[in-house]
Order: sequence, then C-alpha cells, then structure tokens
Amino acid sequence: MSLTIDVTGLPDERLLFAPSPLAELVAVLHLLAEPGHHPTRHSWATATAGALKPELADRLDEADFLWRHSRADFLLPARPGATFAEELDAVDRLDDERYVAAALITTCGSARLSYRPAASPLTDGPARERARELALARGPRQAAFTERLLADPPAVRALVRRLLEDCEQAFFAETWRQIVPTLAADARQKADLLARHGAGQALAAISSAVTLELDGSGGRRIVVDKLQDNAVSATRAGGATFIPTVFGRPHLVVVHARGWRPVVQYPVAEAGLAEPVSLALIQQRLEALAHPVRLRLARTIARGPSTTGELAAAWNLTAPEVSRHLAVLRKAGLLTTRRRGRYVLYALDLSTSARLGADLVEAVLR
Repeated sequence: MSLTIDVTGLPDERLLFAPSPLAELVAVLHLLAEPGHHPTRHSWATATAGALKPELADRLDEADFLWRHSRADFLLPARPGATFAEELDAVDRLDDERYVAAALITTCGSARLSYRPAASPLTDGPARERARELALARGPRQAAFTERLLADPPAVRALVRRLLEDCEQAFFAETWRQIVPTLAADARQKADLLARHGAGQALAAISSAVTLELDGSGGRRIVVDKLQDNAVSATRAGGATFIPTVFGRPHLVVVHARGWRPVVQYPVAEAGLAEPVSLALIQQRLEALAHPVRLRLARTIARGPSTTGELAAAWNLTAPEVSRHLAVLRKAGLLTTRRRGRYVLYALDLSTSARLGADLVEAVLR
C-alpha cells in the first residue's frame, strides 16, 4: 500500500522545499492532542500543556479535531510564507466552500474526498446532510462544530484564526525561533540535492519511506510508503511542496485531495533514531513469525546460536524442513549467522526483533 504523487513531465525546480510556521504549529498542536504518538517529545508536551492558561487549553480542546486525527489541507501551506501572519492571510483568501470542504475532512472522517463545488455542503442538500451524519458519528463536539461551520463559515474561520494566533503568542513564537534554523537548513540541504543531483536523491534524503519511481514510458511518480491507497497529480497542480518538521515525527503527512497542490510534511533526521521500515518488510516479518514452527525455532535461537541439525533434533524435524523455515526468517531479516568450522550457527537478531512492535506502530502512524 502506498500514496503516489504523479510528477511525470514536471521539472525538478517545481518541487519546493521550505519551512512553514503554520504547518509546524499544527504539528505541535497535534502532539499536544496525541502525545502518545510522540514518545520522544513526551516531556516537552507535558511541560507545554501544563503551562497553558485554562482558557486557552479549553479552546484547544474544543478545536482539536482540526488536527488530532487528520489535518485540514489549508493548515499545510502549498507555498509557505515568510511569516506566520502571511500564511494565515493566505488561508483567509480561500473561498468559503474550499475552506469548509477541507475543514470537514477532519470533522467527518479521514478520507480525502475530492473538492467539487457542485457537491459542497454549503450549497448541496445531500452533501450537507451527509456531513452532519458523519460529524454526529464522531461525537457532539464535531457535530456542533459542523453545524456552526455550515451556518456561519466566516465566524468560525475568524475563531480558528484567533485561536492559532493566540497559540503563537502564548508558546509557539519562542519555539519557532529556536527550531527555524534547523528547519531552514534542512530545506536548503534538500534543495541543493535537488539542484545538483535531481529529484531522486533529494527525495531519498527525506526518508527511506519516500522514493522516486520511473517507468519505461517516461512516467515518474513519488511513492510514499503509507498505509493508504491514493494517488494525486503534482503535474496538474503545477508542483509539489515539501515541508520539514521537528515536532511531526513519526508522521509523514501528505495533502493529496484533488484541487490542492500536493504537500508533504516530513520529519527532519535525528541522530540515534532508526530509519523507517517499509510496510512490506514489517508484514513480511510478522508473517514469518506467525508460523508456529518458525516461532518455535525463533524461541530456540533467541536463547543461543544453533545449527540446522541441532534445531532439527530439538523439534523433531528434518534438516530440510528446518532449512526452509530458517530461509524465511533470514529473508525477513530476523536472523544473524556465523560459521563454526563446517557448521553455520543461526541466531535471532534480537535488536531487529525487539523493534518490530515499534516499527509496526510507527508505520501505522506514518
């Protein structure tokens, strides 16, 4: 499964790397709403949440569905501005139908529905009722927000802007001042790779979960290893934007609704943190360990290295049977081997096995 961004025929210079204060604030707000997603930031989230004034904390709690489970597309700028105010001004220039369609994605579900003016819940009766039905299923706060947004979009838009401005003044301005050098340096490094070596190397430097695939007919597409099956065209949108984040890990957020320029918000590299593991490899490892015989063999070689013959004798199997099962574990990257004379000793790769649960959670959250 993956999310693909078609870049066939798109010049590399149409790929933009730039930091965004609005996108980073929203990453921070998501962290405060879901600190369990971000174990490396737990202390920061606890300290920041504890310092919030009760009135601001209550307002954030009321609006957290704008960034808790998914993020409204307008909160990740397609063309990041020089300042936070510039980016909010750009959001203000969106018409009500476009704003409402994006906001209701977070209220009514995570599926990225196409933006189609004819089906806008502001003007289309069935679309309006569907929005209400989906919001009600998500809870009373989402339902109330949807009713207010449908009844008076300008008032709700003003409330959301004031909330973001208050967060910027209360705690984010200082945070942004501290991290913007890191984000700007990362964006410059990726832009330099793009200019010197092309899109393939620039995308590879983002994450092992982002690759550039070519086909025999000249097509190019960016493939993001996420638990999704979606596709969008950056060629028709005139380009794609890549925004680095300090607070967004492990999420790799992608704007992919039709009618919007694709935007990818990616975590900057951090020393000591492992590279993301592909969903395919995680599934391969889980399936390898799901077989009862292989699980027994893993239990034995976790205690100490063993030969094929030793494993066969321990579990009353033939040597060829053991070899076949070990081949599956080895292909999944779960074994280490070393030679002792004419024998090969097999051991469970404990570090890889220990990370399997964390890799799975990170891939699901990605």
